[in-house]
Amino acid sequence: MKVPERLLRQLEARSQKGILRSLTSPAPGLVDFSSNDYLGLAASEVLAQRITEEIGHTPAHGATGSRLLSGNTHYAQELEEELALFHGAEAALLFNSGYAANCGFFSAVPQRGDTLFYDEASHASMKEGIRLSFAQSFPFRHNDVEDLQRKVKRAQGDVYVAVESLYSMDGDFAPLLELVTLCQEQGLFLVVDEAHSNGMYGQNGEGLVSALKLEEQVFARVMTFGKAMGCHGAAVIGPRQLQQFLLNFSRPFIYTTALPLASLVAIRQAYRLLPELSTERSRVQELSNYYQSLTPDLSVWAPFSGKQAQNGSPIQAWQLPNPVALRNLAQRIQASGFDVRPVFSPTVRAGKERLRLVLHAYNTPTQVLELCNLLHQHTPKDISLRA
Repeated sequence: MKVPERLLRQLEARSQKGILRSLTSPAPGLVDFSSNDYLGLAASEVLAQRITEEIGHTPAHGATGSRLLSGNTHYAQELEEELALFHGAEAALLFNSGYAANCGFFSAVPQRGDTLFYDEASHASMKEGIRLSFAQSFPFRHNDVEDLQRKVKRAQGDVYVAVESLYSMDGDFAPLLELVTLCQEQGLFLVVDEAHSNGMYGQNGEGLVSALKLEEQVFARVMTFGKAMGCHGAAVIGPRQLQQFLLNFSRPFIYTTALPLASLVAIRQAYRLLPELSTERSRVQELSNYYQSLTPDLSVWAPFSGKQAQNGSPIQAWQLPNPVALRNLAQRIQASGFDVRPVFSPTVRAGKERLRLVLHAYNTPTQVLELCNLLHQHTPKDISLRA
């Protein structure tokens, strides 16, 4: 079958730049410094056992249709009530993924004549939802509240501000307290994607918004289950009227087959385990602080790195603005027994290529030390030259 020449040229261009993607699976036995399974729930035997037990005494229900037709269940609605209660909100609405939740919210809620401002480092799913919106939208500089404040002056209609509480590539935190203050003063609607902070912060893992006691000041939160929760799906939580609006106007919700029972059970049981995982959450933050103590010379070896990840974050970045050298570095570290993955443009901006290093509750200080030694050992001395 003939493939359009334009597609072939685009593939070849990426190949020439050294950023052509392909699917790979980690070799068995590698130490995980790559996955988003921060708390180890994805491989938890305790969670697996609880899921098996609950499915065993729950009436079988597969994926039969969208929730507005045949796909809704009492189980799904009870789960949404539990999620809302856990996160200190009035209501929650389940989506099939974090990507679908962001597309579902931003394509529906900001209306024509409204204005939406979003952090330039926001996830692709958020930007995709914004692209589908009829509202006018503008990025602001990453974590720069002053830049946002200047741009808000030209806003019209209802004004939304969209950020991530913990950014997936840089691993730094949004200045939520400052953002809440600005939004309260200006009458703006703050939307926070908690994909990477859900399960990790707060007394029971409720997320960073709850940890800072800002539930009443944030209009909507996107809580994703595919990271620390070790399962799949997402929910938008906020006012009851927001839930009602989304199930009436959000196309990714309306026209999607409902999550099957197995997914719903996994979400419920993962949430019920969260209060028992305070030790695991503390361990991740301790390893993060330890990693930071081992890499104090970041500004020397990575002049392109910009603001570094804050202590306590499970996500760290080792930047190398040369795709070929970065791929070679990753391969050498993988050959030494550590699963690390390079991230290339366009996932990050050209010149910001990096190893995205993820710390988990099941990693050890010794493993972190060995990883840092390998990073220093194999990083080229002159990293300013691009391929």
